[in-house]
Formats: sequence, structure tokens, C-alpha cells
Amino acid sequence: MTLKIITDPNPTLRKKADLIEHPLSAGIQALIPNLIKTMHNDKGIGIAAPQVGESIRLIVINIKDGPLVLINPKIVAKSIRKEVEEEGCLSVPGVFGMVKRYKKVKVAAVDQKGEKMTMAGEGLLARVLQHEIDHLNGILFTDKIIRKTTDKAHGEKVL
Repeated sequence: MTLKIITDPNPTLRKKADLIEHPLSAGIQALIPNLIKTMHNDKGIGIAAPQVGESIRLIVINIKDGPLVLINPKIVAKSIRKEVEEEGCLSVPGVFGMVKRYKKVKVAAVDQKGEKMTMAGEGLLARVLQHEIDHLNGILFTDKIIRKTTDKAHGEKVL
């Protein structure tokens, strides 16, 4: 089932999401495929549970091998180097901007099977991991914009 994506200024997007105590619970396991469908339907590269009104620490990222499910993800290491790239967000439609993020990150999480895991991401994957984990902490990419690039709601390119 495709879920409704909530948009800013919905207060759920600004709340720190709760830890998931039981990753294998029926509710969590039922939410995961719905998050994946919603992400694909809305052509997202990633989605966090708070974006569909669920204030829990769950994200899904669309990688080349298929959807990656991360429960209670936490950045445990990051590079010194940062890079600035354009970002957008399903919860902030029509707005895009340049955001500075770490070039590489290492994330610890629990996978969909309830197993502890760590993974490293670089470039776009690192950016998406940071963006989605920010959602779990009540942070939107608009809080980090260095320079707005487009406001598609008004059809304007910002120079």
C-alpha cells in the first residue's frame, strides 16, 4: 500500500523519532514494504518513517541492488572531507538547494531480519544516508541549505 507523504510544516517532521524496540514486530515488518512502495511511487531515492507520519527510527534507501532497510540507524564514523551538492525532499516539494555533507559515512543499524549491521557509504549513498537519518532527528534539508537553487512551486531558478 502506498502511504501519504506528509509535508513541512507537519510537526512530526520536527520531532526526534523513537527507537524501535522490536524490529521484528508485525507492525514494523508490515510498514517496511509500504515504505518501499511509497518511495518508488514518489520516485524517491530514500524515505524515512517520519515522512509518512510514523515517528520511529526506520529508513529505506533505494540502492542499485534494491531497497536497503535500516532500523535504528546511527552514523558512527564520518570523513573529514565534505562536499556540496543539490538536494530535494519528498516532504518539501518543489524546493531544492545546495547542502554540505560528509563525503563518507559509516552507519550502524539493524536490518529487516533483526540482525545488527554496519555499512559504509560514499558520495550519493553517504548523502542519502545523512539526509534520511536527519529526518529521524527532526532535521530537514532546508535547515542546512547553503544556497537555494530552485523553487519549482513557483517555477523559478534561483541564481
